[in-house]
Amino acid sequence: MRKKITIFFVCLSVLVVPSSSAEEKFISLKKSKVNVRYGPSFESKIKYIYKKINLPVKQIDQKDNFSRIIDLKNNSGWIHISQFKKSNSIIVLEDKILFKKSSRLSMPIARIEKGRLLLISKCENKWCNITTNGHSGWVNAENIWGSIK
Repeated sequence: MRKKITIFFVCLSVLVVPSSSAEEKFISLKKSKVNVRYGPSFESKIKYIYKKINLPVKQIDQKDNFSRIIDLKNNSGWIHISQFKKSNSIIVLEDKILFKKSSRLSMPIARIEKGRLLLISKCENKWCNITTNGHSGWVNAENIWGSIK
């Protein structure tokens, strides 16, 4: 009897737990001008406009052809899926050093300031090969906003 009650409550908890219609994941803005709307339709008013190509945002929900996103500053809204591409960028949350190779013992190339948008070529072992302001090199992938997958 006790086993049946336990199984019943386990099944009930699975049914009651709310589920999102979209997996949380990072994506990047495809264009340099992207409208963010109050709701998931073109009829919804524009809340604000992003003017930064490759900006990483987190998808937190999806409805029809719109994704609800949240950005680094906790702003949220709905964007049509045609305005996204696979995540290819990160924003650093602290000052960092750009190195020639993926090691802190490597030659430093440049200082990267907190808030800088970096375009990722590839990542391995918690290091990312990036490009920014004409510089290319490796940065440690700790304390970032975005995905390195």
